[in-house]
Amino acid sequence: MSEAEERHSGDCHSGGCHCGGIRYEVEGDLRPALICHCGMCQTIHSGPAYYSAAENERLKLTKSQTLSWYRASPSAARGFCTGCGASLFWRPEDGGYTAISCGSLDRPSGVEAAAHVFLVDKGDYYQVTDGLPRFERGSGGKLPGVTTVLPE
Repeated sequence: MSEAEERHSGDCHSGGCHCGGIRYEVEGDLRPALICHCGMCQTIHSGPAYYSAAENERLKLTKSQTLSWYRASPSAARGFCTGCGASLFWRPEDGGYTAISCGSLDRPSGVEAAAHVFLVDKGDYYQVTDGLPRFERGSGGKLPGVTTVLPE
C-alpha cells in the first residue's frame, strides 16, 4: 500500500494548502461532496466549489501558521491560507461541522460528488450535465442514497 493510500484508508484523511502553511487530518469518513454553485463560491473559487465535510471534533489542524478566517457572511466564515491564497474551509456559525474543499485533500481522497446545490446562482458560462441530484438552494441536509450528510 502506498503512503497516499494509507493516509486515506478510511481511518484518516489529510490535506492542506498549496504552500504547505496549513495541514490538517480528519479521522473517519468524509461526507460525499456537494458541488456548490452559490455566488460566493464562484467568486472565491472562480467557479463551482466541491466541498466535503466532517464534524469539528474530527478535524485536527496539524499546521496552521498561515490559516486565517474570513467572516464571509453573518452566518459563516471561510478559512484560507494567507501565504498562497488557497480556500480550504467553510464553517457555519451555528453548525458542529466544517466543510472541507475537496481540492485541498491529499489524493486519493475517496470522496465522490453527490449533488449540486445553489443552482439558482449558477454561472452562465458552464453547463451541469452529469446527472447528479440538483437543488435550487441547499439540499436541506437530505440527499438520495447518502446517509452521511451533515446539516446545512
